[in-house]
Amino acid sequence: MLPNVIYRLARNLGLARNKIGLRWPVIRLAAALVAPWGSLSAGETSAPSQRSRPVDYFIVVTGSEILEGAYADSHTHFLARTLRPLGLHCAGSLTVDDRVPDIVAALSFAVRRASLVIVTGGLGPTDNDVTREALVQFTGIAVREDATALAELARRFQMPPEQLRPNLRRQVRVPERGGYLKNPNGTAVGMVFEMPERVIVALPGPPRELQPMVQSELVEYLSRRFGTRMPGAALTLRFVGLGQSQIDHALKQHLTLPPDVATSSQFDGLRVDFTFTLPEDTPTARHHLEGLKTEILAIAELRDCLYADDPATTLEDHVLGLLERRGAKLAVVELASGGRVAAGLLEARGASGRVAGIAAAGDEEPLRRLLPVADEVWSGAPAGKRLELLGTAAAKATGASFVAVVGPVLPPHDGYPAQVEIVFCDSEGNRHLRLPLRGGQNWRSYLATEVLDQLRRRLRPGPKS
Repeated sequence: MLPNVIYRLARNLGLARNKIGLRWPVIRLAAALVAPWGSLSAGETSAPSQRSRPVDYFIVVTGSEILEGAYADSHTHFLARTLRPLGLHCAGSLTVDDRVPDIVAALSFAVRRASLVIVTGGLGPTDNDVTREALVQFTGIAVREDATALAELARRFQMPPEQLRPNLRRQVRVPERGGYLKNPNGTAVGMVFEMPERVIVALPGPPRELQPMVQSELVEYLSRRFGTRMPGAALTLRFVGLGQSQIDHALKQHLTLPPDVATSSQFDGLRVDFTFTLPEDTPTARHHLEGLKTEILAIAELRDCLYADDPATTLEDHVLGLLERRGAKLAVVELASGGRVAAGLLEARGASGRVAGIAAAGDEEPLRRLLPVADEVWSGAPAGKRLELLGTAAAKATGASFVAVVGPVLPPHDGYPAQVEIVFCDSEGNRHLRLPLRGGQNWRSYLATEVLDQLRRRLRPGPKS
């Protein structure tokens, strides 16, 4: 009873809201008040009881960058929206700093509100990725390196396991009681700490890793562990180049959705996913969703920006697939984007067969020497021509039939904002375009997405846009 009283006190103080953007002095007080009832014991033996009401779960979001306002917490929204149809109830969410004491205090608070706690972030290779350490400390469950996960990590980096750096290898250390969730989109596996009456699940922080892991791995695990129902039939359409509100407006203009179709959406920069769900996963339901997809594809403004109809296919996967269908290879030369275009492509499926070469630098001169371009050709060439020269040299050096060259940032002038010139070189010639910088602090990620979108348009069959 008393822990519930303390929770109500914390709620009245404004601490038990769905999202908490506070540093920790007051939360530590709440956790200290609850502490006399003890942390969960590794020796507890009672079996999980069958529940007639929804399973309660609590979210702990880690990340100093969220508390500092650099990024918004998208995890709570995604998890609550995804898990509610499965019969799970979100009892609350805390956002805490990347510090072991803060995470442990949040876990102490969370396990008294729910039998399932989901922790996001802090599983990577850097020094401030301390979630794994905090979970071991809190649960008393040790972690060990998993041979299967290690082999997958070695395959991803195309080197023997013994050559992997220690900070990479720690990402495949998994609980001795519980298990792990596969991560085909990143290097850190998810972790499941199993206790008799509680489960703590740790997920990687990047949305492009967390969200597919939830949909492909966590949902099935929760069905086995808690008896939650599996999701109904769903259709996910992935768009690039249109905003969330623009897509929603176009759908409402052209479609009248049946009342039993639930719609949700999420975005990551310039990439937007819309998911349409029916309560039951039956052949009839799937047929209805296929009909809905046909109707959406008939909307020209949406069809032009649609790149996938399943949540597992990334924009990078799609671009590499277009290259494969052409039997072509791509080289990437980057200045302003800082290697982000190449990094995304190299993490995608099939990269080793389709990415012929990469060159990235902070300015043009190192790239000219690396590729190389002769002094007499380079000297006196205008800026746009120099980008073409880099593209031609990259194609010659790598044998690539397509080259994307991302130029330097062009400062604002004559009323135009800061821009970046892009050149695509292929058998059809050289295409120049300029992209305005947008996305605030994330402008390089936005730029990389725009470059991939333009490459998608260049590669796809039919008239080029």
